[in-house]
Amino acid sequence: MDPRSLTPALRALRLCLHLLMAGLLVLAAVRADSVSGTVAAVAMGAVYAAGSYLPSVRSSQRAAALWLGVLGASWLGLLWLTPEALWLAFPLYFLQLHLLPTRWSLPVVALTAGAAILSYVGHGAPLNPGVFIGPLLGAAVAVATVLGYQALYRESERRRRLIEELIETRAELAAAERHAGTLAERERLAREIHDTLAQGLSSIQLLLRAAERLLPPDSPAAGHIGRAREAAQDNLAEARRFVRALSPPDLEHGSLAAALERLCEPVTGLPADGPRVRFSVSGTPVELPTPYEVALLRIAQSALANTVRHASASRAEITLSFMDASVTLDVVDDGRGFDPGSVRPSSDGGFGLPAMRSRAESLGGSFAVESAPGQGTAVAVSLPLPDGA
Repeated sequence: MDPRSLTPALRALRLCLHLLMAGLLVLAAVRADSVSGTVAAVAMGAVYAAGSYLPSVRSSQRAAALWLGVLGASWLGLLWLTPEALWLAFPLYFLQLHLLPTRWSLPVVALTAGAAILSYVGHGAPLNPGVFIGPLLGAAVAVATVLGYQALYRESERRRRLIEELIETRAELAAAERHAGTLAERERLAREIHDTLAQGLSSIQLLLRAAERLLPPDSPAAGHIGRAREAAQDNLAEARRFVRALSPPDLEHGSLAAALERLCEPVTGLPADGPRVRFSVSGTPVELPTPYEVALLRIAQSALANTVRHASASRAEITLSFMDASVTLDVVDDGRGFDPGSVRPSSDGGFGLPAMRSRAESLGGSFAVESAPGQGTAVAVSLPLPDGA
């Protein structure tokens, strides 16, 4: 483990392990019956200290296993010379469990406990239950402590990643809501200008044209009416330019079909690992009013976003169909599906299916969702064509 990632509590535990190892080595060196025992204790301390400062032991599992092998061999030599060395098995348990994979650490801990027991018996100590219980109980405590800590650490990391994802998602949702609010306001202003200012100017122009036809050719008011009609015509053209400027950017450089086709392109509309999306047009395309194009484009964007985020689909298809009295939009995917009856709008209205339905019904159209768990999803929108379209 990288020392920079240690919490204060873990730093304290690591320091305690160092102090425990140092204290037990001093005890073994002091109580050794021979100079060779003291030398063996010093040698083991040197090996331990070297491993504690070598970065490769913390970063490489192979280097850690090699260091543990050398440390274990020095401990066995010390164990051969003095029975006091068996107490060093306890800190060795923690090192083995921490540095080795679980499938290797548990057998190594068992072997270390067995070596401690055999050493105690080999040095002529009388047999009693404590000879076996002590090393085995120490091993059990070490295993429970390390494995429990590892489980808590994994859970903590999982929660940390979840919190980071939630923070990122909240930021993305906030940005999406701001963007959606901006677009909604632009669309509202476009509708207001189209339905009030532009229609009013168009009516004024028609009335002035009618008045101009009723005036005698030599009437002094004819020139004023003509100039007023031209001013109304110029302002109507300007209002229509405002409406086009406030329309969604996707519709600025082409038709609705072209915007939907661009929406299906992986480079601009979809993530690299998202579903393959195909777009097709059925029937003879006709020019649609701006509110129709905006509504159909936004519904397609929202339905495709749901497919990418929630459906886990491999394929999706968007179909725009022009019929005699209506225009329809179908978005179909082969994802995992859901139960449409279980979907409820959020308290603040939200986006998604309720917003799609609201857009369609605001233009006098219909909105339908067909889906079932494991059977994909089909979203269908039908809008009646206005007179003259």
